[in-house]
Amino acid sequence: MKVLMVLTSHDELGNTGKKTGFWLDELAAPYYRFVEAGADITLASPKGGQPPLDPTSNEPVNQTEQTRRFEADPEAKQALATTVRLDSVDAADFDTVFYPGGHGPLWDLAEDKDSVALIETFIRSGKPVALVCHAPGVLRHVRAEDGTPLVAGRQVTGFTNSEEEGVQLTDIVPFLVEDELIKLGADYSKIGDWQSYVVEDGLLITGQNPASSAAAADALLLKVAALSA
Repeated sequence: MKVLMVLTSHDELGNTGKKTGFWLDELAAPYYRFVEAGADITLASPKGGQPPLDPTSNEPVNQTEQTRRFEADPEAKQALATTVRLDSVDAADFDTVFYPGGHGPLWDLAEDKDSVALIETFIRSGKPVALVCHAPGVLRHVRAEDGTPLVAGRQVTGFTNSEEEGVQLTDIVPFLVEDELIKLGADYSKIGDWQSYVVEDGLLITGQNPASSAAAADALLLKVAALSA
């Protein structure tokens, strides 16, 4: 099984002067789920090379067993340092794709034509796509084959307005994931802030927040297995 993981290349948190990027546990937890399933993993980002890490995600309060494992894993660190450019990726080479979140994707991947085309190709090829936390916002320009928004009428979740308020970035981010998905016609649902919650609708799997990362990866692995059975 070949898994593509797509990370942000954006490191500026709006006009705050602070740094952002991808959220470490949203990469690490799924990464090790895929490793343990025997998957061949490729990491990609719009600019290639080392993607920016949201420094907040590696503060002691946000570290997990999996983030510490990743930080101590030379092979994982090397893979992260040498991500392939997103515009060089061919969906035909992979069985599935997983998008970790962090705030970075709201600025670059949400507007990235290569990312949009990649997701559309995966879905139209009958391959599942999973996105967690802020990454469901990357679906904002993705279209179904009839030209309507991919998420229209689909059951999805993603980072909630109250969770964004909780990290005091409501007025900083370019858009709110919950509001955007609802505006696009999605059947959006959520549970309590910071609790693990994953929604599946056909080939589309979405997770609400960092705590949902491992469960979203598990759901994706089960979906791939079912489709290949």
